[in-house]
Amino acid sequence: MSTVAGDRIRRALKRFSASPAELEADELRQERQFEGCQTIEGVTDRQLVTLYGHLKNVSLAPRAGTPTLEAALYDGTGVVTLIWLGRRTITGITPGASLVAWGRVSCHDGRRIIYNPRYELRV
Repeated sequence: MSTVAGDRIRRALKRFSASPAELEADELRQERQFEGCQTIEGVTDRQLVTLYGHLKNVSLAPRAGTPTLEAALYDGTGVVTLIWLGRRTITGITPGASLVAWGRVSCHDGRRIIYNPRYELRV
């Protein structure tokens, strides 16, 4: 059996035995590689990053009386919280949206956070 045919069979078997979460993570890893972005898993404090992923959830969380929009970005390897200070909503920032985000990571209480990231929505 050729290696190409063997690879196809392995991928097909993996699809049958993998959970939906594993399949989503694999798909996101492939999309991230196509976009040429870093993995969230390897990000450290104060590092400038370019990340790709899907928004898992979006919420309004006021801080000291100021509106704050928070979104969890998942790339198949980990989660980073994107926080826009002074914003109640941003058009296109909705659960399930895909985007590339740029910014400096800050680590607080075991969470990775990017404040006021630059971003570009993907279709």
